Amino acid sequence: MPKAANHQALARQWELLKILPGKGPGLTAREIAEQLKALGFEVTKRTVERDLNDLSGLFGIICNNKSTPYGWHWMPKESLTLPALSITDAVSFKLLEELLRPLLPSAILDVLDIRFRKAQDKLSALAKENPNARWVEKVRYVPPALSLLPPEIKEGILEAVQNALLSDKQIEVEYLKLGEKKKSALRLHPLGLVQRGSVTYLVATAFDYTDVRLYAVHRVWEVKFTDEAVKRPKGFKLDHYIEEGALQFGESKKIIFKAKVSEELAAILVETPLSEDQKLKQVNGEYNLTAAVVDSWQLEWWVLSQAARITVVAPKELRRRIAEELTEAVKGYGNK
Repeated sequence: MPKAANHQALARQWELLKILPGKGPGLTAREIAEQLKALGFEVTKRTVERDLNDLSGLFGIICNNKSTPYGWHWMPKESLTLPALSITDAVSFKLLEELLRPLLPSAILDVLDIRFRKAQDKLSALAKENPNARWVEKVRYVPPALSLLPPEIKEGILEAVQNALLSDKQIEVEYLKLGEKKKSALRLHPLGLVQRGSVTYLVATAFDYTDVRLYAVHRVWEVKFTDEAVKRPKGFKLDHYIEEGALQFGESKKIIFKAKVSEELAAILVETPLSEDQKLKQVNGEYNLTAAVVDSWQLEWWVLSQAARITVVAPKELRRRIAEELTEAVKGYGNK
């Protein structure tokens, strides 16, 4: 039998053993064949019956032949936990690998790297015959904004930050703020790690302050561990912090955003609203937009990216800032 066929047979039989229930009445050969087909194995009922008969000589599986249809299951106390990756596991690992790498501590990654490699090996071995194994070749995630290359993080810095986060210990860091040339010495209380696009941020408080801030990990140049425990702000929850709009780089304050938008932009906003309470009303060929959103840099960037398709009506302060930005932009496109 060719090597590829051997891989297919072994993988199929492995999945078959994992499908079998731990007690009667069990699954029929037809039911097992249907489940294997759902996993991408093209198999007949007869092939499953042959596999079951062969495997029953090696493993503690039996056929419940007291009544028809006959069902196969593990014998009492013989149910086996199989550690191998299933097709579903392998596909999931490959799709998540790129996303997980920046967020996980190196100790966990060292263990997962083995799983990542095994996932790739399994998918490669089964790709020719099993369509499910080729799924990772057919799906991709593309960010909606312009994709930027990730910044370079100094060797050992991310691992040090992760270790401090795991151990709940304060750290002393040398941090270079955006636009500055001189590093600042900070004592940080690590509270979380967040991946936003291509940039990894440490969520932390500094010194004895209680306000939670974001620190770009690629701007950390040195990390020193301390023996002092992190002081967490009362009631702090990472999910709540994100939900408040912190990663939109604002003050977490919500505003009633009003604007006039073009028909083209209105059509997009109908499908992908700015907020759950968004309202769009057509008036004289234009659309009036109203939505409760976080007042943030990200909101301003989005408005500016829409250029002539949107005109801010309120709040007035936001309208003023946008007008100033656009006026400066026009200067750059003046006749030269």
